[in-house]
Amino acid sequence: MNLGSAPSRTFFCLRHGATDWNREGRFQGRTDNPINDEGIAQAFTVARRLQRLRFDQIVTSPLQRALKTAEIIAAASATPVAVDHDLVEFDYGSLEGQVIADAMRAHNLKSAEDLSSIMPPDSEPWPHLTERTLRCVGNWLDARPGATILFVCHFVVMQALSTALCGKWFHNRHGTPFRFAPTETGWVVDEVH
Repeated sequence: MNLGSAPSRTFFCLRHGATDWNREGRFQGRTDNPINDEGIAQAFTVARRLQRLRFDQIVTSPLQRALKTAEIIAAASATPVAVDHDLVEFDYGSLEGQVIADAMRAHNLKSAEDLSSIMPPDSEPWPHLTERTLRCVGNWLDARPGATILFVCHFVVMQALSTALCGKWFHNRHGTPFRFAPTETGWVVDEVH
């Protein structure tokens, strides 16, 4: 896989605030659901949590759950927001809207990581997701040398970044900021406390 302008320096990522479909445990993907009251509260909480950090730019997925989360953070910090379509969530195809636990039971899967083995033919290919996500982050970092950038996106987008850079999935919650950073031994992803 050609990573093109893959990230070369530290950046921050945040999963959007929760939606009703998140609460119901459904494959959400490209369905453009808004954040619910819980998600709005998560966005305000993380905005306060991030005030000690100075971001030069917030880049968000175009889906309203990510965009609203980004706007709440930006309003609290006077940080500019840009929309980048390459941060849009994974396309689950015909699984969209179905209950995740039902799909896992039907296929005897034990973890979310295993879901990649049952993606339907009309879903987005994982290599495409990884390539577009790495390219997006890398291009923003290249375009803004020295800038501290927060990417507001989605669960599977962040897992694609972690898999490509760190070689693993990680525990990712709504409204929780993470720092991706290169080290002498490889990339790490850590929660921002």
